[in-house]
Amino acid sequence: MRRAPRYTNRTLFRRLFAQTRGERKPMLALFAVELLATPAVLLSPVPLAIAVDNVIGSKRLPGVLDAILPGFITSSDLGVLAFAAFLQVFVVLLTQLQESGWYVLNTVVGERLTLGFRARLFDHVQRLSLRFHDRRDTYDSIYRIQYDAEALQHVTEASFPFVSSALTLLAALYVTVRIDWVLGLVALGVAPVLFLLIRRYEKRVRPRYSELKELQSGALGIVQEVLTTVRVVKAFGREEREQDRFVRQSRASMRARIRLAFAEGGFGLFVNLTTGLGTAAVLYVGVRHVQSGALTVGELIIVMNYLLQLYGPLETISEKVADLQSGLASAERAFVLFDESPEVEDLAHGRKLARSRGSVEFRHVSFAYEESHPVLHDVSFAIEPGTRLGIAGPTGAGKTTLVSLITRFYDPVAGEILLDGIDLREYRLADLRRQFAIVLQEPVLFSTTIGENIAYSQPEAEPSAIVGAARAANAHDFITALPEGYDTPVGERGMLLSGGERQRIALARAFLKDAPLLILDEPTSSVDVGTEATIMEAMDRLMRGRTTFMIAHRLSTLDVCDARLELDGGRVVDTGGLAEELPAPR
Repeated sequence: MRRAPRYTNRTLFRRLFAQTRGERKPMLALFAVELLATPAVLLSPVPLAIAVDNVIGSKRLPGVLDAILPGFITSSDLGVLAFAAFLQVFVVLLTQLQESGWYVLNTVVGERLTLGFRARLFDHVQRLSLRFHDRRDTYDSIYRIQYDAEALQHVTEASFPFVSSALTLLAALYVTVRIDWVLGLVALGVAPVLFLLIRRYEKRVRPRYSELKELQSGALGIVQEVLTTVRVVKAFGREEREQDRFVRQSRASMRARIRLAFAEGGFGLFVNLTTGLGTAAVLYVGVRHVQSGALTVGELIIVMNYLLQLYGPLETISEKVADLQSGLASAERAFVLFDESPEVEDLAHGRKLARSRGSVEFRHVSFAYEESHPVLHDVSFAIEPGTRLGIAGPTGAGKTTLVSLITRFYDPVAGEILLDGIDLREYRLADLRRQFAIVLQEPVLFSTTIGENIAYSQPEAEPSAIVGAARAANAHDFITALPEGYDTPVGERGMLLSGGERQRIALARAFLKDAPLLILDEPTSSVDVGTEATIMEAMDRLMRGRTTFMIAHRLSTLDVCDARLELDGGRVVDTGGLAEELPAPR
């Protein structure tokens, strides 16, 4: 069963228009160029009509032309014919200039609109809480940012011809009625039928476009998942299975697209059949009027030409409905993502924090990812600035969750966490997170050079500072032994380096940041004993003078800590002499 749209067309258009802020002037220029199509359309049958009625026939030029053209042109058939030829060239040139100008300007405006919308969507997704990213598949967010963000450009491209076509339609209808009002009414008789076709098509096709985009997103998800876990796929020999999974999903997407093609083709057939019947009716009545002397042949040519221009806008409007449904389906998916609210809120006028002293206090903190599955229960402890706190406990005890709360990746459901005696929620989020350097069990490196990975925490750092951080992390020697030294690419997620090398680069990044608080989440659990000793030596230097939270399964790793906190089942079972509350700051 297809899901009904979440937003009305009016809501989507209103929200899309709000996203065009900053590009209104270029859009107005594009609209002005689009409107130039109307005079070009109205002038197109005039040269032929002049040649037939005023050169071949004996009819005088229309009053307006007769008044503005000089006598040497209007006094001879050759002059009138030359004017008709000149007018034909002018109309063709005007039409081509209008089309070329519109194409270039539309490309510029469309790309700028897409870039702005995509950038805002990407920025919003980055600011969403980790709980959102834990629940939502990454590939779905990627698809919405990369492809659904193009909705603004597609809707703009489809909407402007609506307006210009409507103006052309009214102008052509006015001229037709002025020439022969009966033919005008006959021509206009197809409009209600087309309107009903459009309404029916719109209701049927919009959900189908949404379904197609879900299927395409799913296919992208399989590609992303397989390529990021390709070692596991190869290790278990599951290439054929993943290929079959991708083909099945892509085939479902293909079938949905084919169904849409049938719907679009059927709609186009009915639209053209309707306009064809209207054209036939006007031709029949028009010829009868010529035979009766009510119309000249030239006037019939103008009427028939305007009739094509009259039905042209109607057909354009009908065609753009299909483009609009695809764009509106994408817009709906993009705004669903926009409407996700960050669970960790950043106060508009939060406290500024230049550099923390480093005292941390948990007061009766509880947390749950899901209400039915609490992770931390009534946790209370306090540490002084510069304390090295070791956090131990079995898998699932809540260790990583605890340090995630300190950095406000999540907020507690009960209790409060204080930094320098002030609730974390009162600080500006950017200032708060600048106080922490983090080294994870699986270090995260980006697909760039070693030097750029170290400098990720301080992009403006001088090369000498980067080298100094690498030396402090015991990484300088292995880096300089590489062919390109600090300019060596690390590969995707750092896979061209060993686990120990990646960890030392992560430590160098932390040294360079020089934050007052440090989080070490099992940094030596995946390295050998020899590498562990090297890393521990570097970590000992890194922890000096910093409030440190070190998570480790091996209790021997925590021997360098000043105090120990043991968790089990989300509860504190041993505080190792830690205070439950710090004295209030002066």
